[in-house]
Amino acid sequence: MISKEAFRRFYVLAGAAVMIAVQAVMIYLILHNIYNQDFRTQLYTRGHLLVMGIYLGVFVLLGKVFGGLLVGGRRNGEVMFSLLFTSLLSNAVFYMIMMMYSFKFPTPVPILGVTGLQIFFGSFWISGTGNLYRRLFKPYDVLLVYWGKATDNFVAKVKTRKDQFRIVDSIEATEDLSEIYSKINKCGTIMLWDLPTSIRNTVFKYCYENSKRIYIMPKISDIILNGSKPVHMFDTPLLLTEGSPLQYEERVLKRVMDFVLALLLIIVTSPIMLAAALAIKLYDGGPVLYKQVRCTKNNRTFEIYKFRSMIVDAEKRGTAVLAREHDNRITPVGRIIRKVRIDELPQAFNILRGDMSFVGPRPERPEFIQKYVQDMPEFAYRTKVKAGLTGYAQLYGKYNTLPYDKLKLDLYYIEQYSFWLDLQLLILTVKILFTMESTEGVKESTADGKEKDGNG
Repeated sequence: MISKEAFRRFYVLAGAAVMIAVQAVMIYLILHNIYNQDFRTQLYTRGHLLVMGIYLGVFVLLGKVFGGLLVGGRRNGEVMFSLLFTSLLSNAVFYMIMMMYSFKFPTPVPILGVTGLQIFFGSFWISGTGNLYRRLFKPYDVLLVYWGKATDNFVAKVKTRKDQFRIVDSIEATEDLSEIYSKINKCGTIMLWDLPTSIRNTVFKYCYENSKRIYIMPKISDIILNGSKPVHMFDTPLLLTEGSPLQYEERVLKRVMDFVLALLLIIVTSPIMLAAALAIKLYDGGPVLYKQVRCTKNNRTFEIYKFRSMIVDAEKRGTAVLAREHDNRITPVGRIIRKVRIDELPQAFNILRGDMSFVGPRPERPEFIQKYVQDMPEFAYRTKVKAGLTGYAQLYGKYNTLPYDKLKLDLYYIEQYSFWLDLQLLILTVKILFTMESTEGVKESTADGKEKDGNG
């Protein structure tokens, strides 16, 4: 008999499969009945299969990256928003294929109409299947096993996902093991929060032996080991971790991709950058660009370029001051260019020069690094790779994410680096650019070194 967890997984996969099938049928109909008529050489079975294979491959890839296929697994609104981007980009690829086959710009009306129908059906399907999912599958009942008293931040995070988790009990790891085991036996899902390694190993093994669903807050060493390579030289398994996370060929490939994409970005956005520069200059006559010293690989310093979004001499006291929500130093023009992320565009020249990469840990100011290293010596590990315009911590972290958690996200990227991961994060960045999360600065109570500081 199928288990409830297997049925939950089957439900999500079936929901995604139906959505993919309907999207594909709509695309096939306009390919066969409309666009095929404009081709110099009309397509038959193999041609149709080739085009549909490419389309489905792109759609599934983008759906996985954006999360547009996680029916029931995430909030309905979040999945709908992700599906919107998946459909728009997939259909843009389909239209480009139609251009190549017809050797002209075919009418975009059919693909625009189908896109609207896809989004309408997708929204209806996601809403219906998502609501049914939450009726069929209740949130996981969670036992929290924690160390120390500083758990409020984590509990608050869990409560933001009431559709997925419900903390029904908690126990401090200092309690007797028999008491901890007794509580574990009553719950199917266990979260281990910040436990010392020795205690965590004992509790983890007990959970594993009893087939519990286990969530663990990893240590820095866990994240580094997660990126290690298995070595089979003896009759004992070994894990290899190297001091330089990126191999030579990976560094070369990453640099080539950075150079080409930076050049394209500068060419494509040059009219936007020119308009932003004129608006900044005309507003107060001050400098267009703001240059600020940041750190990149091996703690090498460089001047990062941004469009100036604050008043001139915003840091006239000579010390680094974090930008905050509703900061009165931000000019009206600055608020606009920050809102749409235009202020970051000049960093394409930093990437072209080799100071930065498109993907990597966000470059910090030297004084902030010194401050963080005092409390977190591992913060220096971020500089094992070039700083980046976007990255894991920027995409998955928030303004109120603790610096230690941002560090873990950055280290996860460094240890899991691959060319495909870079592409995935770049694609995901496109979606993030259109979210409405505040970009003006950190909140007063959570100032944690976010990069929107100074005159930038």
